[in-house]
Amino acid sequence: MTLLTHTGRPFERAPYSSAKREKPGATSAHLAMIKRVGLIALTSLLALCAVGGIIAVKTAAYLSHFTQ
Repeated sequence: MTLLTHTGRPFERAPYSSAKREKPGATSAHLAMIKRVGLIALTSLLALCAVGGIIAVKTAAYLSHFTQ
């Protein structure tokens, strides 16, 4: 029971209070999630641009037949 007793002043917070500590992997997990979402958004944007580029090239090739 001696490990659970408070050895400081009676109204002083314990040095290793559970309310003061944060989870050690919480920040890195949030950062990894933000990076993953950003990577998915960037990949989607690049895929849409590639599809739009293909459509533009095909349209230009199709319309060029009418100018001759």
